[in-house]
Amino acid sequence: MASASDLKLGEKLNEGKTKQIFQLVDQPGLVLVQSKDQITAGNAVRKDQMEGKAAIANKTTSCVFKLLQESGIKSAFVKQHSDTAFIAAHCEMIPIEWVCRRVATGSFLKRNPGVKEGYRFSPLKMEMFFKDDANNDPQWSEEQLLEARFCLAGLTIGQCEVDIMNRSTVAIFEILEKAWATQNCTLVDMKIEFGVNVKTQEIVLADVIDNDSWRLWPAGDRSQQKDKQVYRDLKEVTPEAMQMVKRNFEWVSERVKLLLEPQASGRVVVLMGSTSDMAHCEKIKKACTSYGIHCALRVTSAHKGPDETLRIKAEYEGDGIPTVFVAVAGRSNGLGPVMSGNTAYPVINCPPLTPDWGAQDVWSSLRMPSGLGCATILSPDAAAQFAAQIFGMTDHLVWCKLRASMLNTWVSLKLADKKLQACSL
Repeated sequence: MASASDLKLGEKLNEGKTKQIFQLVDQPGLVLVQSKDQITAGNAVRKDQMEGKAAIANKTTSCVFKLLQESGIKSAFVKQHSDTAFIAAHCEMIPIEWVCRRVATGSFLKRNPGVKEGYRFSPLKMEMFFKDDANNDPQWSEEQLLEARFCLAGLTIGQCEVDIMNRSTVAIFEILEKAWATQNCTLVDMKIEFGVNVKTQEIVLADVIDNDSWRLWPAGDRSQQKDKQVYRDLKEVTPEAMQMVKRNFEWVSERVKLLLEPQASGRVVVLMGSTSDMAHCEKIKKACTSYGIHCALRVTSAHKGPDETLRIKAEYEGDGIPTVFVAVAGRSNGLGPVMSGNTAYPVINCPPLTPDWGAQDVWSSLRMPSGLGCATILSPDAAAQFAAQIFGMTDHLVWCKLRASMLNTWVSLKLADKKLQACSL
């Protein structure tokens, strides 16, 4: 993999406890985030060198950001550049750590006496902390953040921006929680930061997400914790203890690669009554592809060739791959009901209704004999989304795309409302 020397580095923009950030001379708007071998705790009251930590941290954060980006979460991350560095969009950082908690532990218990360790937050518990080492990163309220009136890269942080960061933090946590569950690991809590992209003025997930950023308990068992808390809890820092900490970090960096792998493969089979419905079916296929779901198109008529329709059905039932059938039939829809009456797999009716007879034709999809369980969805995109929701029950990568899509829709509405209010003033 390339090294930092392959890039023309400009000025050092920032240096923290565990990383350095350099301007890229030949790539305006981008920076190099270079990890360090240092590990710290308690705002660097305790700090040690851990050989290899930079590579471990960079590997972890790169995999996490790839998962989030492939899901559809906007972030500063561009690509991994070397074993110890990645390239990111240049952002002005918002000096707030957003902390999301599923399980009560750590500092939350000290600040909230009477709450027992292990208390489960549903919905998630959100907290924010102002980044101020001299004052131990004090906890802030939303009102304090709004009154601070931060202005970064030309963007003033107001209610809209605070709401976006709050909602995004929850979605990011839930995506990573879902992914880690595939490895039988509980994501207990997590801290993240946001920045304002200097070129687009967008708020994006920035900084890093590595083993310093969360608590991770295999099988939900604190005694098996693999995160930086192990280092924080050391009574004495010895070479043997540091090797144990390093092994935990390596364990996480190896497992995090598995979060990018699908847990189950599924497919959508679109059955159309005629090739005249091809444009309608192609929309379904395109939408399925956006969720990472394979989609096959077939032509068959339950009225004119029921034996062939059932033969095609058997073909897809015989290989054991989870399948959702989508029936696309205009006029009288016999295709969906025949499929539903002869398969245990889900069947979705998605009839291509026409303006002249659509109001009458739709009833052949909506009102069927007893014992048939077809869903009927008129929009091709919505039919694909429903199929994705079915597969998302067992494939976390599909679920993550759905979760990110929900967030992005919410954010677009929030920004549209902000723009409309500005125009009305």
